[in-house]
Amino acid sequence: MSVIPNFELGLWNAWILVIPILIIVFSDVRVTAARESGKSGDFQLTRKENRLTYAVFLPMIISFVYAVFLPLQLGTIWLYSGLTICLFGIVFTIVAILNFATSPKDKVITKGLYHFTRNPMYLGLILLQIGLGIACASWLYLLLTVVLMILLNANSSAEERYCLYRYGNDYRKYMNRTPRWIGIPKS
Repeated sequence: MSVIPNFELGLWNAWILVIPILIIVFSDVRVTAARESGKSGDFQLTRKENRLTYAVFLPMIISFVYAVFLPLQLGTIWLYSGLTICLFGIVFTIVAILNFATSPKDKVITKGLYHFTRNPMYLGLILLQIGLGIACASWLYLLLTVVLMILLNANSSAEERYCLYRYGNDYRKYMNRTPRWIGIPKS
C-alpha cells in the first residue's frame, strides 16, 4: 500500500466493485421501505439522529467517486485478498437482506444472521468496503471505511430506539442476548 494513492481513469478500476455495493444498497432500501411502510406512527428521529442518517452517505459517496479513479492492484495478493473479503461481504449482505425480507413484519427479526448480530446488513457493507480498499491497496479508501463504520455505529442507536418503540420488550430481550456487532460483547 502506498501513502499517496495512484489516480487514473481505467476499465480495471475499483468502480467495478462498487456496482454490487450500489445494487445491494438500493435493494436494501427498497426492501426496508416495503417492510416498514406506514409503521412509524408517532416515532420521530431527533435532529442529531436525522443528521447522522444523512451523514452516513457522505463517506459512501466520497469512496464511490474515489473508486472511479482508483486502479485495482491486478495480479497482486492485495487484489485476491480484497476480492475474497468483498465476495464474503456480498454473500453476507444478500443473506441478511433475505433474512430481513422473509421475516414476519410484526415480529423482531431473530433468524439467520440476525441471530448473531443486530446489524448484519451494516456488517456486510463494511466487509465489502474493506475488501474494496484492500483490493486497491488504498489506505485512503480504508480510512473512509473507518469513518463509515463510526457513523454506522452511531446510526445504529437511532435504529435501535425505533425498534424499541415498535417492538417494545421483545426487542429489549433481543438486545440483551444478541450483540450489536459480531465479536463485540453486549454492553
